[in-house]
Amino acid sequence: MHKKLIATLAMVLASSTAALADASDGKVKIGILNDQSGVYADFGGKSSYEAALMAVEDFGGKVLGVPVEVVTADHQNKPDIASNIARQWYDTEQVDSIMELTTSSVALAVQAISKEKKKIDIVTGAATTELTGKQCSPYGFHWAYDTHSLAVGTGGALVKQGGDSWFFLTADYAFGYSLEENTGNYVKENGGTVVGAVRHPLASTDFSSFLLQAQSSGAKVIGLANAGLDTSNAIKQAAEFGIVQGGQRLAALLFTLAEVHGLGLEAAQGLTLTEGFYWNRDEESAKFGKRFMERTGKMPNMVHAGTYSAVLQYLKAIEKAGTDETEAVAKELHALPVDDVFAKNGTVAPNGRMVHDMYLLEVKKPDESKEPWDYFKVLATIPGKEAFMDPAQSGCELVKS
Repeated sequence: MHKKLIATLAMVLASSTAALADASDGKVKIGILNDQSGVYADFGGKSSYEAALMAVEDFGGKVLGVPVEVVTADHQNKPDIASNIARQWYDTEQVDSIMELTTSSVALAVQAISKEKKKIDIVTGAATTELTGKQCSPYGFHWAYDTHSLAVGTGGALVKQGGDSWFFLTADYAFGYSLEENTGNYVKENGGTVVGAVRHPLASTDFSSFLLQAQSSGAKVIGLANAGLDTSNAIKQAAEFGIVQGGQRLAALLFTLAEVHGLGLEAAQGLTLTEGFYWNRDEESAKFGKRFMERTGKMPNMVHAGTYSAVLQYLKAIEKAGTDETEAVAKELHALPVDDVFAKNGTVAPNGRMVHDMYLLEVKKPDESKEPWDYFKVLATIPGKEAFMDPAQSGCELVKS
């Protein structure tokens, strides 16, 4: 009798210990780190945190029987601030994974720390292909879009329409360089030329000297290799100089629903852009968009929907692995298909790039919009294998030749 009781107690104790080991610290904790007060606050911002909360709630609030927590912070677009927050989260606040990471310089810094700490990071807000290229990580994932997909989408569309000479107005940091390089290469590979470029500081307010250089270049297309308020301000000031009226075209290479809303249809109409999500594309997207709208007062762009997808997939991977241990979860993130409101039949390449369809969009004229936030026509679906770089060409050491 005593032997049976002791054996039973031992089994219960072993089971309890195993359960605790499966989910470290008795919880799973996700950090959403992004710009919440600067030029990218609408692009991602606090709404990405809400998207993460939605994913956790839709998953049931728990994984492996323990609660899922989400914390957030503003990195102010500064890699040093982001790095300090990431180290604090990992070292003292028991954060298991950091996500979103708007601003490429920030994302590269935090991915390096995550690699050092053997923690998973999933980037939805930053664009540089270096995240899955020479600076890739076995624990790093790039989810919503990148500079290659923007080049193929927006750049490709304008080249096909005769825009075969380009001048770039580029944000002076990693994202801008990557977007200019990817788009310029795509233009040249398709018979076009790049006649010049000028770089501007992040969060510029006066684009006049940069736009005058672009105007005097005579290029058919002025490629705006920037994002957020920088792109919006450049477009507004370009109108003051009569650049479009003079026959040149503006290519907003990273422009989303959030920026179109801020700029307004009158100013944004006719712009061609590329996103990985549009809330009014189908019934499922619209349902998600309206739920998001109820929480945030705005419709989601690809960063918001991509963050929802990334959090959901991370929890699915933990559940499949039966643990939140990094190596096991990373293995499942690479193996599991991505099938949710953001991506259908998505796959994760060996370098961490999530491959999914992208959408070439055109901003509607004001009289074409049928309801609030109804801003886009879907011109084309770009299959994932066309949109994203072949992993074998990425320069990532994780990809076997």
